Amino acid sequence: MSAHLPASAGHDAATPAATDADLAAAQRLRDAYGRILAELRKVIVGQNEVLEQLLIALFAGGHCILEGVPGLAKTLMISSLARCLSLSFNRIQFTPDLMPSDITGTEVIQEDAATRQRAFKFLPGPIFANVILADEINRTPPKTQAALLEAMQERQVTVGGRRHELSPPFFVLATQNPIEQEGTYPLPEAQQDRFMFKVFVRYPSYEEEYQIATTTTGERLTQVEPVLSGDEIVALQQLVRRVPAAPAVVRYALDLVQATRPDQAGALPIMKRMVSWGAGPRAVQFLILGGKARAVLHGRYHVSTDDIRVLAQPVLRHRVITNFSAQAEGYPADRLIDELLAAVRTHPGALSDDPRVSSVFQPAPAGAAAT
Repeated sequence: MSAHLPASAGHDAATPAATDADLAAAQRLRDAYGRILAELRKVIVGQNEVLEQLLIALFAGGHCILEGVPGLAKTLMISSLARCLSLSFNRIQFTPDLMPSDITGTEVIQEDAATRQRAFKFLPGPIFANVILADEINRTPPKTQAALLEAMQERQVTVGGRRHELSPPFFVLATQNPIEQEGTYPLPEAQQDRFMFKVFVRYPSYEEEYQIATTTTGERLTQVEPVLSGDEIVALQQLVRRVPAAPAVVRYALDLVQATRPDQAGALPIMKRMVSWGAGPRAVQFLILGGKARAVLHGRYHVSTDDIRVLAQPVLRHRVITNFSAQAEGYPADRLIDELLAAVRTHPGALSDDPRVSSVFQPAPAGAAAT
């Protein structure tokens, strides 16, 4: 892979030039991405966009919510991904009677057989794995949902006043069923904000469903083979953070996020009318980190505004809180984000005139209004 951004172009003091080692590591990540997809396609039919978003979140160090009706292979997709990456995997089925200690673990009194002394011993819960499937997370009360917060944010759990670190990499994938809402506890906005992406798992196409029907009803069972180890994933996550993002690209991501906030001067009129709360600073961080991961997976060592635009919906759809007007007029968050992408312009500058990096910048849509 040849990096589209030369080591000498478009950098400032805070953005070091790419080294040969970085470019070689980026090539390995790009190659591994192709092998991972090839392995997953042995057991998963279609869902290419979902698989890409999951891998972007993984290599960016984020977590995901998957929303889709039952039977769309969400659990199979996640468990297959864990096997493909040689990672430990635990599934937690969230139910109304699940307690926080059922997730994090608990302390028990244990007696030493030799000394007869009693002491507390920590028994780790299912959260101690690399990949966690939080199945139907909205089926359990907020107290238990909140047990995930410290683990997701700090990569540790605290039990009995003691901190217990989680082994990296650590990746939480929560699922929600959009059609059965009786007896559920919708995730609070503050907890949704901890998830990098909200991914919609949609119905397969006719041909994809035909392939599913023919391949899953025979006697042949396909197994995925491991591609990357946990240590390799951690190293690649560090590589992703070193990918440069030009100031104009960062400002474009920031303009998108600030335009969702109805109480700010730069908000779009439609946002002021249909949004109660806009996206917070985590949205900008996740747009940039996701853009860095997507760039490397697509063979580039720089972030473009196209990376930001592609990831705008999974990053923003659970952070843009619509009001009654939006619901009454049939404006879901995704439709508002489409309006946002059509209106917010990119930032031209000195770098956009440099032929070495011109591919980073995309022209503004025809008739787009400046923010």
